[in-house]
Amino acid sequence: MSRRNVPLDGVTVIDLGQVYQGPYATLLMAKAGANVVKVEPLIGEPIRHRVSVSQGAAIPFAMLNANKRAITLNLKSPRGREILKDLVKNADVLLENYAPGVMDKLGVGWSVLSEINPRLIYASGSGYGLSGPDRNNLAMDITVQAASGMMSVTGFPDGPPVKCGPAVVDFLSGIHLYAAVMTALYERTFTGKGRLVEVAMQETVYPTLASNLAFVYDKGIAPPRTGNRHGGLSAAPYNVYPTSDGYIAIIGINETHWTNLLEAIGRTDLAGDPRFSSREQRVRNLEETDRLISDWTSKHTRAEATRIFREHKVPSAPVRDLVEVTNDPHMHQRGMLEWIDHPQFGRIVVPNSPLRLHGTDRLPSTPSPQLGQHTHEILSSMLGLEPDQIAQLESEGVVGKPEAPSP
Repeated sequence: MSRRNVPLDGVTVIDLGQVYQGPYATLLMAKAGANVVKVEPLIGEPIRHRVSVSQGAAIPFAMLNANKRAITLNLKSPRGREILKDLVKNADVLLENYAPGVMDKLGVGWSVLSEINPRLIYASGSGYGLSGPDRNNLAMDITVQAASGMMSVTGFPDGPPVKCGPAVVDFLSGIHLYAAVMTALYERTFTGKGRLVEVAMQETVYPTLASNLAFVYDKGIAPPRTGNRHGGLSAAPYNVYPTSDGYIAIIGINETHWTNLLEAIGRTDLAGDPRFSSREQRVRNLEETDRLISDWTSKHTRAEATRIFREHKVPSAPVRDLVEVTNDPHMHQRGMLEWIDHPQFGRIVVPNSPLRLHGTDRLPSTPSPQLGQHTHEILSSMLGLEPDQIAQLESEGVVGKPEAPSP
Protein backbone atom coordinates (compact mmCIF):
# COMPACT_ATOMS: atom_id res chain seq x y z
CA MET A 1 0.00 0.00 0.00
CA SER A 2 1.41 3.36 -1.01
CA ARG A 3 1.93 6.00 1.62
CA ARG A 4 -0.53 8.89 1.71
CA ASN A 5 0.88 12.38 1.21
CA VAL A 6 0.33 13.38 4.83
CA PRO A 7 3.13 13.73 7.42
CA LEU A 8 1.90 11.24 10.03
CA ASP A 9 0.54 8.55 7.73
CA GLY A 10 1.15 5.17 9.36
CA VAL A 11 1.33 6.58 12.89
CA THR A 12 -1.23 5.08 15.28
CA VAL A 13 -2.25 7.10 18.33
CA ILE A 14 -4.24 5.74 21.28
CA ASP A 15 -5.98 8.84 22.55
CA LEU A 16 -7.13 8.87 26.16
CA GLY A 17 -7.27 12.66 26.14
CA GLN A 18 -10.16 14.51 27.70
CA VAL A 19 -11.60 18.03 27.77
CA TYR A 20 -9.27 20.40 25.82
CA GLN A 21 -5.57 19.76 26.47
CA GLY A 22 -5.24 16.15 25.33
CA PRO A 23 -7.85 16.23 22.55
CA TYR A 24 -6.24 19.29 20.95
CA ALA A 25 -2.84 17.60 20.85
CA THR A 26 -4.33 14.54 19.17
CA LEU A 27 -6.46 16.66 16.83
CA LEU A 28 -3.23 18.10 15.45
CA MET A 29 -1.99 14.54 14.97
CA ALA A 30 -5.21 13.46 13.27
CA LYS A 31 -5.11 16.45 10.95
CA ALA A 32 -1.54 15.47 10.05
CA GLY A 33 -2.77 12.04 8.97
CA ALA A 34 -2.31 9.89 12.08
CA ASN A 35 -4.73 7.08 12.84
CA VAL A 36 -6.18 8.41 16.10
CA VAL A 37 -8.25 6.01 18.18
CA LYS A 38 -10.17 7.92 20.84
CA VAL A 39 -10.69 5.72 23.91
CA GLU A 40 -13.48 6.85 26.25
CA PRO A 41 -15.16 5.41 29.33
CA LEU A 42 -18.57 3.86 28.71
CA ILE A 43 -20.33 7.13 29.61
CA GLY A 44 -18.04 9.22 27.40
CA GLU A 45 -15.53 11.92 28.23
CA PRO A 46 -16.62 15.04 30.19
CA ILE A 47 -17.17 17.41 27.26
CA ARG A 48 -19.81 15.11 25.78
CA HIS A 49 -21.89 15.65 28.92
CA ARG A 50 -22.15 19.39 28.35
CA VAL A 51 -24.96 18.79 25.90
CA SER A 52 -27.17 18.44 28.99
CA VAL A 53 -26.55 22.15 29.62
CA SER A 54 -27.13 23.25 26.04
CA GLN A 55 -26.51 21.96 22.54
CA GLY A 56 -23.87 24.63 21.94
CA ALA A 57 -21.99 23.76 25.15
CA ALA A 58 -20.87 20.49 23.57
CA ILE A 59 -19.62 22.11 20.34
CA PRO A 60 -16.01 22.08 21.62
CA PHE A 61 -16.16 18.28 21.43
CA ALA A 62 -16.98 18.52 17.73
CA MET A 63 -14.17 21.03 17.22
CA LEU A 64 -11.47 18.96 18.93
CA ASN A 65 -12.34 15.43 17.87
CA ALA A 66 -12.74 15.61 14.13
CA ASN A 67 -10.92 13.00 12.04
CA LYS A 68 -10.78 10.50 14.92
CA ARG A 69 -12.34 7.08 15.47
CA ALA A 70 -14.00 6.36 18.80
CA ILE A 71 -14.15 3.29 21.02
CA THR A 72 -15.52 2.89 24.54
CA LEU A 73 -13.55 0.84 27.03
CA ASN A 74 -14.05 0.13 30.71
CA LEU A 75 -10.51 0.40 32.09
CA LYS A 76 -11.73 -0.55 35.55
CA SER A 77 -12.36 -4.07 34.28
CA PRO A 78 -9.48 -6.54 33.79
CA ARG A 79 -10.65 -7.35 30.27
CA GLY A 80 -10.84 -3.66 29.39
CA ARG A 81 -7.25 -3.17 30.48
CA GLU A 82 -6.17 -6.21 28.46
CA ILE A 83 -7.81 -4.73 25.36
CA LEU A 84 -5.96 -1.43 25.90
CA LYS A 85 -2.70 -3.36 26.20
CA ASP A 86 -3.50 -5.19 22.96
CA LEU A 87 -4.18 -1.88 21.19
CA VAL A 88 -0.86 -0.52 22.47
CA LYS A 89 1.16 -3.44 21.09
CA ASN A 90 1.12 -2.00 17.58
CA ALA A 91 0.62 1.67 18.44
CA ASP A 92 3.17 4.46 18.18
CA VAL A 93 1.74 6.87 20.74
CA LEU A 94 -0.48 6.74 23.79
CA LEU A 95 -1.59 10.11 25.13
CA GLU A 96 -3.49 10.79 28.36
CA ASN A 97 -4.17 13.79 30.55
CA TYR A 98 -5.57 12.16 33.64
CA ALA A 99 -4.36 13.24 37.07
CA PRO A 100 -0.85 11.91 37.85
CA GLY A 101 -0.92 8.31 39.00
CA VAL A 102 -4.36 7.39 37.66
CA MET A 103 -3.05 5.23 34.82
CA ASP A 104 -0.51 3.59 37.15
CA LYS A 105 -3.25 2.69 39.63
CA LEU A 106 -5.21 1.10 36.79
CA GLY A 107 -2.16 -0.95 35.87
CA VAL A 108 -1.73 0.62 32.44
CA GLY A 109 0.84 3.35 33.11
CA TRP A 110 4.16 3.98 31.39
CA SER A 111 6.12 1.28 33.22
CA VAL A 112 3.67 -1.43 32.15
CA LEU A 113 2.92 -0.28 28.60
CA SER A 114 6.57 0.37 27.72
CA GLU A 115 7.36 -3.26 28.55
CA ILE A 116 4.62 -4.36 26.15
CA ASN A 117 5.80 -2.00 23.42
CA PRO A 118 9.33 -0.56 23.84
CA ARG A 119 8.74 1.71 20.81
CA LEU A 120 5.77 3.43 22.45
CA ILE A 121 5.80 7.18 23.00
CA TYR A 122 3.78 7.66 26.19
CA ALA A 123 2.60 11.27 26.57
CA SER A 124 1.25 12.60 29.85
CA GLY A 125 -0.38 15.99 30.26
CA SER A 126 -1.07 17.30 33.76
CA GLY A 127 -1.49 20.52 35.70
CA TYR A 128 1.76 20.60 37.66
CA GLY A 129 3.78 17.63 36.41
CA LEU A 130 4.47 14.04 37.43
CA SER A 131 6.82 15.09 40.22
CA GLY A 132 7.24 17.86 42.78
CA PRO A 133 5.28 18.99 45.84
CA ASP A 134 2.34 20.29 43.79
CA ARG A 135 2.00 17.12 41.75
CA ASN A 136 -1.40 16.17 43.16
CA ASN A 137 -3.00 19.63 43.12
CA LEU A 138 -6.21 19.63 41.13
CA ALA A 139 -5.75 21.55 37.90
CA MET A 140 -8.20 23.28 35.58
CA ASP A 141 -7.48 26.11 33.18
CA ILE A 142 -8.66 28.82 35.59
CA THR A 143 -6.80 27.41 38.60
CA VAL A 144 -3.55 27.16 36.64
CA GLN A 145 -4.06 30.71 35.36
CA ALA A 146 -4.24 31.72 39.03
CA ALA A 147 -1.28 29.64 40.23
CA SER A 148 0.99 30.50 37.30
CA GLY A 149 0.84 34.27 37.77
CA MET A 150 -1.09 34.83 34.55
CA MET A 151 -4.20 36.02 36.35
CA SER A 152 -2.26 38.46 38.55
CA VAL A 153 -1.28 40.52 35.50
CA THR A 154 -4.64 40.33 33.72
CA GLY A 155 -7.26 43.00 34.30
CA PHE A 156 -7.20 46.71 35.11
CA PRO A 157 -5.18 48.34 37.92
CA ASP A 158 -8.25 49.29 39.94
CA GLY A 159 -9.96 45.92 39.61
CA PRO A 160 -9.47 42.34 40.75
CA PRO A 161 -7.37 39.73 38.95
CA VAL A 162 -9.18 38.49 35.85
CA LYS A 163 -8.86 35.22 33.96
CA CYS A 164 -8.13 35.32 30.25
CA GLY A 165 -11.31 34.86 28.24
CA PRO A 166 -10.16 31.81 26.24
CA ALA A 167 -8.93 28.57 27.83
CA VAL A 168 -5.38 29.62 26.99
CA VAL A 169 -3.56 27.26 29.36
CA ASP A 170 -5.42 24.16 28.17
CA PHE A 171 -4.52 24.88 24.57
CA LEU A 172 -1.04 26.21 25.24
CA SER A 173 -0.20 22.98 27.05
CA GLY A 174 -1.93 20.92 24.35
CA ILE A 175 0.38 22.45 21.76
CA HIS A 176 3.41 21.65 23.91
CA LEU A 177 2.14 18.09 24.37
CA TYR A 178 1.97 17.71 20.60
CA ALA A 179 5.51 19.08 20.31
CA ALA A 180 6.79 16.65 22.94
CA VAL A 181 5.30 13.70 21.05
CA MET A 182 6.74 14.84 17.73
CA THR A 183 10.18 15.36 19.30
CA ALA A 184 10.15 11.84 20.74
CA LEU A 185 8.93 10.33 17.47
CA TYR A 186 11.83 12.01 15.68
CA GLU A 187 14.28 10.64 18.24
CA ARG A 188 12.81 7.16 17.80
CA THR A 189 13.82 7.12 14.14
CA PHE A 190 17.43 6.95 15.39
CA THR A 191 17.13 4.93 18.59
CA GLY A 192 14.20 2.65 17.79
CA LYS A 193 13.00 3.20 21.36
CA GLY A 194 10.03 5.04 22.80
CA ARG A 195 10.03 7.48 25.68
CA LEU A 196 7.84 8.93 28.41
CA VAL A 197 7.15 12.61 27.72
CA GLU A 198 5.20 14.97 29.91
CA VAL A 199 3.91 18.53 29.86
CA ALA A 200 2.76 20.47 32.92
CA MET A 201 0.21 23.20 32.26
CA GLN A 202 1.81 25.57 34.75
CA GLU A 203 5.23 25.30 33.13
CA THR A 204 3.94 26.29 29.69
CA VAL A 205 2.70 29.63 31.05
CA TYR A 206 5.93 31.06 32.49
CA PRO A 207 7.60 31.97 29.15
CA THR A 208 4.49 33.93 28.09
CA LEU A 209 5.05 36.31 31.01
CA ALA A 210 8.27 37.67 29.51
CA SER A 211 7.12 41.31 29.31
CA ASN A 212 5.71 41.24 32.82
CA LEU A 213 8.84 39.61 34.20
CA ALA A 214 10.92 42.43 32.77
CA PHE A 215 9.06 44.71 35.17
CA VAL A 216 10.04 42.43 38.06
CA TYR A 217 13.73 42.67 37.21
CA ASP A 218 13.58 46.41 36.55
CA LYS A 219 11.58 47.39 39.63
CA GLY A 220 12.09 44.48 42.00
CA ILE A 221 8.34 44.24 42.70
CA ALA A 222 5.40 42.34 41.26
CA PRO A 223 4.09 44.01 38.10
CA PRO A 224 0.70 45.72 38.19
CA ARG A 225 -2.32 44.83 36.11
CA THR A 226 -2.20 47.14 33.11
CA GLY A 227 -5.51 46.48 31.35
CA ASN A 228 -4.87 46.73 27.62
CA ARG A 229 -1.56 48.51 28.02
CA HIS A 230 1.81 46.80 27.65
CA GLY A 231 2.47 44.33 30.45
CA GLY A 232 5.90 45.79 31.13
CA LEU A 233 4.72 49.39 30.67
CA SER A 234 7.50 49.88 28.16
CA ALA A 235 5.67 50.56 24.90
CA ALA A 236 3.35 53.34 23.74
CA PRO A 237 1.02 53.49 21.99
CA TYR A 238 -0.14 50.08 23.14
CA ASN A 239 -3.83 49.96 23.97
CA VAL A 240 -7.38 49.43 22.81
CA TYR A 241 -8.98 52.67 21.69
CA PRO A 242 -12.66 53.57 21.27
CA THR A 243 -14.21 54.25 17.89
CA SER A 244 -17.70 55.59 17.26
CA ASP A 245 -19.05 52.05 16.94
CA GLY A 246 -16.55 49.76 18.66
CA TYR A 247 -12.85 49.49 19.46
CA ILE A 248 -9.52 49.19 17.70
CA ALA A 249 -6.20 47.85 19.02
CA ILE A 250 -3.09 49.85 18.17
CA ILE A 251 0.57 49.21 18.93
CA GLY A 252 3.62 51.27 18.02
CA ILE A 253 7.01 49.71 18.67
CA ASN A 254 9.36 51.95 16.72
CA GLU A 255 9.62 55.54 15.52
CA THR A 256 8.38 54.68 12.03
CA HIS A 257 5.13 53.40 13.53
CA TRP A 258 4.73 56.65 15.48
CA THR A 259 5.50 58.83 12.46
CA ASN A 260 3.00 56.85 10.38
CA LEU A 261 0.38 57.21 13.12
CA LEU A 262 0.80 60.97 13.26
CA GLU A 263 0.31 61.11 9.49
CA ALA A 264 -2.77 58.88 9.76
CA ILE A 265 -4.48 61.12 12.32
CA GLY A 266 -3.38 64.35 10.67
CA ARG A 267 -1.08 65.51 13.49
CA THR A 268 2.31 65.74 11.85
CA ASP A 269 2.65 69.04 13.71
CA LEU A 270 3.49 66.94 16.79
CA ALA A 271 6.51 65.29 15.14
CA GLY A 272 8.92 67.41 17.17
CA ASP A 273 6.89 67.59 20.37
CA PRO A 274 9.19 66.57 23.26
CA ARG A 275 6.31 64.71 24.98
CA PHE A 276 6.24 62.21 22.11
CA SER A 277 9.78 62.44 20.71
CA SER A 278 10.77 58.89 21.69
CA ARG A 279 9.26 55.70 22.99
CA GLU A 280 10.56 56.53 26.45
CA GLN A 281 8.86 59.94 26.38
CA ARG A 282 5.61 58.48 25.11
CA VAL A 283 5.63 55.93 27.93
CA ARG A 284 6.43 58.69 30.43
CA ASN A 285 3.48 60.68 29.06
CA LEU A 286 1.25 57.67 28.60
CA GLU A 287 -2.04 59.38 29.44
CA GLU A 288 -1.42 62.16 26.93
CA THR A 289 -0.33 59.67 24.28
CA ASP A 290 -3.50 57.63 24.69
CA ARG A 291 -5.71 60.73 24.84
CA LEU A 292 -4.28 62.01 21.57
CA ILE A 293 -5.14 58.77 19.81
CA SER A 294 -8.53 58.30 21.48
CA ASP A 295 -9.64 61.80 20.51
CA TRP A 296 -9.10 60.85 16.88
CA THR A 297 -10.38 57.25 16.89
CA SER A 298 -13.59 58.16 18.73
CA LYS A 299 -14.59 60.40 15.82
CA HIS A 300 -14.29 57.56 13.30
CA THR A 301 -16.02 54.24 12.81
CA ARG A 302 -14.10 51.08 13.48
CA ALA A 303 -13.98 50.31 9.74
CA GLU A 304 -12.75 53.82 8.87
CA ALA A 305 -10.04 53.79 11.52
CA THR A 306 -8.93 50.31 10.47
CA ARG A 307 -8.71 51.33 6.81
CA ILE A 308 -6.78 54.52 7.51
CA PHE A 309 -4.26 52.88 9.84
CA ARG A 310 -3.69 50.04 7.38
CA GLU A 311 -3.07 52.53 4.58
CA HIS A 312 -0.46 54.23 6.75
CA LYS A 313 1.08 50.93 7.94
CA VAL A 314 0.24 51.43 11.60
CA PRO A 315 0.04 48.03 13.40
CA SER A 316 -3.62 47.80 14.34
CA ALA A 317 -6.69 45.61 14.18
CA PRO A 318 -10.40 46.02 14.87
CA VAL A 319 -11.68 44.31 18.00
CA ARG A 320 -13.99 41.74 16.44
CA ASP A 321 -16.63 39.56 18.06
CA LEU A 322 -16.81 35.80 17.59
CA VAL A 323 -19.65 35.97 15.07
CA GLU A 324 -17.36 38.02 12.85
CA VAL A 325 -14.40 35.72 13.43
CA THR A 326 -16.41 32.55 12.76
CA ASN A 327 -17.34 33.98 9.36
CA ASP A 328 -13.92 35.46 8.61
CA PRO A 329 -13.42 35.25 4.81
CA HIS A 330 -9.64 35.17 5.20
CA MET A 331 -9.54 32.09 7.45
CA HIS A 332 -12.21 30.33 5.39
CA GLN A 333 -10.33 31.05 2.16
CA ARG A 334 -7.13 29.63 3.68
CA GLY A 335 -9.01 26.57 4.90
CA MET A 336 -8.34 27.16 8.59
CA LEU A 337 -12.09 27.36 9.22
CA GLU A 338 -14.42 24.95 7.51
CA TRP A 339 -18.20 24.53 7.44
CA ILE A 340 -19.32 20.93 7.93
CA ASP A 341 -22.65 19.19 8.40
CA HIS A 342 -22.46 17.48 11.76
CA PRO A 343 -24.94 14.67 12.52
CA GLN A 344 -25.50 15.99 16.05
CA PHE A 345 -25.00 19.74 15.82
CA GLY A 346 -26.09 20.54 12.27
CA ARG A 347 -24.10 22.98 10.17
CA ILE A 348 -21.14 24.25 12.18
CA VAL A 349 -17.68 25.73 11.71
CA VAL A 350 -14.73 23.62 12.80
CA PRO A 351 -11.02 24.52 12.78
CA ASN A 352 -8.38 22.82 10.73
CA SER A 353 -4.80 22.52 11.92
CA PRO A 354 -2.80 25.77 12.02
CA LEU A 355 0.26 23.69 11.10
CA ARG A 356 0.93 24.14 7.39
CA LEU A 357 3.33 21.70 5.78
CA HIS A 358 3.41 22.82 2.17
CA GLY A 359 3.25 20.16 -0.48
CA THR A 360 1.28 17.72 1.68
CA ASP A 361 -2.40 16.94 1.29
CA ARG A 362 -4.81 18.78 3.55
CA LEU A 363 -7.32 16.37 5.00
CA PRO A 364 -10.95 17.47 4.94
CA SER A 365 -12.66 17.55 8.32
CA THR A 366 -14.81 14.58 9.24
CA PRO A 367 -17.39 15.00 12.03
CA SER A 368 -16.41 14.07 15.56
CA PRO A 369 -17.57 10.50 16.26
CA GLN A 370 -20.60 9.43 18.22
CA LEU A 371 -19.80 7.75 21.53
CA GLY A 372 -18.17 4.40 20.71
CA GLN A 373 -19.07 4.78 17.04
CA HIS A 374 -16.12 2.73 15.78
CA THR A 375 -15.87 0.20 18.60
CA HIS A 376 -16.74 -2.78 16.39
CA GLU A 377 -14.55 -1.56 13.54
CA ILE A 378 -11.51 -1.02 15.78
CA LEU A 379 -11.82 -4.29 17.67
CA SER A 380 -12.23 -6.15 14.41
CA SER A 381 -9.56 -4.46 12.30
CA MET A 382 -6.91 -3.87 14.97
CA LEU A 383 -7.41 -6.90 17.24
CA GLY A 384 -9.09 -9.38 14.91
CA LEU A 385 -12.12 -9.97 17.17
CA GLU A 386 -15.19 -11.63 15.70
CA PRO A 387 -18.74 -10.20 16.04
CA ASP A 388 -19.73 -12.75 18.69
CA GLN A 389 -16.64 -11.88 20.75
CA ILE A 390 -17.49 -8.18 20.56
CA ALA A 391 -21.08 -8.91 21.55
CA GLN A 392 -19.76 -10.80 24.57
CA LEU A 393 -17.64 -7.81 25.59
CA GLU A 394 -20.72 -5.60 25.36
CA SER A 395 -22.76 -7.94 27.52
CA GLU A 396 -19.98 -7.97 30.15
CA GLY A 397 -19.75 -4.16 30.24
CA VAL A 398 -16.19 -4.10 28.92
CA VAL A 399 -17.18 -1.98 25.92
CA GLY A 400 -20.37 -0.06 25.32
CA LYS A 401 -22.78 -0.42 22.47
CA PRO A 402 -22.18 2.32 19.90
CA GLU A 403 -24.41 5.31 20.46
CA ALA A 404 -27.25 5.52 17.93
CA PRO A 405 -26.67 8.24 15.31
CA SER A 406 -28.59 11.45 15.80
CA PRO A 407 -31.63 11.79 13.54
